[in-house]
Amino acid sequence: MNLPNAITLSRLGLTAVFVIAAGLPGEAAAATALAAFSVAAASDWLDGYLARRLGLVTPLGKLLDPLADKILVCSAFVVLSVAGHAPVWVTALIIGREFLVTGLRQIAIEAGQVLAADRLGKWKTTFQLTFCITALVWIWLGRREGAGNAVERLLHWLSRPAELGGWLMPAALWIALALTVVSGANYLWSGRSLLRSRA
Repeated sequence: MNLPNAITLSRLGLTAVFVIAAGLPGEAAAATALAAFSVAAASDWLDGYLARRLGLVTPLGKLLDPLADKILVCSAFVVLSVAGHAPVWVTALIIGREFLVTGLRQIAIEAGQVLAADRLGKWKTTFQLTFCITALVWIWLGRREGAGNAVERLLHWLSRPAELGGWLMPAALWIALALTVVSGANYLWSGRSLLRSRA
């Protein structure tokens, strides 16, 4: 197994750590969940970069990378819905879109075709990760027992855009939702001939 694929597999392990930590109480658990998710999100860029740079793009990597991404993002939205930061219907729509795209790609593979990822899908993932990290930062800071020192005041100032009444978290969520719908519709349009032939 090459390095990019190992990084992809580690993302699945970090997702498990994130889910377990997110379900536990306390500041340390919230910090662990935030750290695990952030590193996993960063690894999404790193494994693809290394695979292209080192010429290590493999069929296994093409299978594992989008699968690991979907598991990470869908797990995060379920966790954040339970925590009350993401409406359940938004999470259901996002998960439904991922099932739809996975199904379409499987049909395309069976037909000997490829449904390539588009830029909308990449932007969708970027805003989904931004929302998730912002919400996890807010959860972590909400559990901190600050001493009122300069570091705590700095953290509070940095967290203001992520507050529930701020702009960053809802903006990232609704942009991610819009891109989820549009990119899903784009995949449906691209695969319309496949769906007609199946019907």
